[in-house]
Amino acid sequence: MAKNFEESKAMVMARYEETVNRKNRKSDFYNGIYDRYEYPVLTRDHIPPFWKYDMNPKTNPYFMERLGVNAVMNSGAIELDGKFYLVARVEGNDRKSFFAVAESDSGVDGFRFWDYPVLLDDVCPEETNVYDMRLTKHADGYIYGVFCSESKDAKVNDLSAAVAAAGIVRTKDLRTWERLDNLRTLRSPQQRNVVLHPEFVDGKYAFYTRPMDDFIDTGSGGGIGFGLCDDITHAVIDEERITSQRRYHTITEVKNGAGTVPIRTDKGWIHIAHGVRNTAAGLRYVVYAFATALDDPARVIAEPGGFLIAPLGSERVGDVSNVVFTNGAIARENGDVYIYYASSDTRLHVATTTIGQLVDYVFHTPEDALRSVKCVEQRCAFIRRNLEYLGK
Repeated sequence: MAKNFEESKAMVMARYEETVNRKNRKSDFYNGIYDRYEYPVLTRDHIPPFWKYDMNPKTNPYFMERLGVNAVMNSGAIELDGKFYLVARVEGNDRKSFFAVAESDSGVDGFRFWDYPVLLDDVCPEETNVYDMRLTKHADGYIYGVFCSESKDAKVNDLSAAVAAAGIVRTKDLRTWERLDNLRTLRSPQQRNVVLHPEFVDGKYAFYTRPMDDFIDTGSGGGIGFGLCDDITHAVIDEERITSQRRYHTITEVKNGAGTVPIRTDKGWIHIAHGVRNTAAGLRYVVYAFATALDDPARVIAEPGGFLIAPLGSERVGDVSNVVFTNGAIARENGDVYIYYASSDTRLHVATTTIGQLVDYVFHTPEDALRSVKCVEQRCAFIRRNLEYLGK
């Protein structure tokens, strides 16, 4: 059995190293807005084997997985000292999610998890699950992580009923995390997909929220909200203004939510969010973009029609099919932008672009005309200008 153990261990370790060291390259996808890559940047195969296997042949003679991992997905992202860091959502075979830090020199490959996942302070005894952390490098000097804190809904006689809140932690080094009070929104019963704005607004902390009536349905929630609070350690928001609105027969009809931390540009704040519509095959999640004013981050000044990123090919297959979702992007000083998006709640990808391309896309792509006849008129005018330019 010892030989079988060692052979199995060597095989698993070799596959892991091959996955982590695999070089990524741009795919042949083209739309002029961003580049896609051939391989995901994080998968369950990127998990260190010593997280899953008992490495002692005496207690694990068959070299079995003891604590399996089902998926690695929705990751917050940040650049520190020239390196790329992802705080990934890791989902165990037991369905519980947790956070883990992976780092890379390139941002498109070579991501390797630190030896231990993130162990949060256990200050919420009712909390069952945590996931989808957004990382904000704030003007106050801290790095904040805002994530979904999920608990059983004890008020409903339904085993699957849950309550969603926005948990908040802060750190200076991604290693030591201070747990703060969960965000309270006085006019919204539940919150998910909350993002902390990187700057003070009117001397206060600013959050992009997602007002919800219950765990799944946004109900009366009109879109992505925006609210201010005085004290980040006991964050309470009273009024929520709606920024990007949900609209009938669009990619945001069912719901939408903030994704990455807004990116400051000379033209405005670029937001990369997600929109959801219903289909006969279930909910379809896509990634879209819009811009808000520099002097009023709640005021939308540009919103292209349609999606920025939608699932393609094998991205459409996974635990929750036909879904892409983002909660992390890195905008570098040289203008390069790395958008990290998960596909089908299973794996994590990267798309690369630049500030210039995003600004051009957001401010020069036509808005959704909202009705078929108006969309055709819009496209005909577009075609006419092209044909005139081409001399036809």
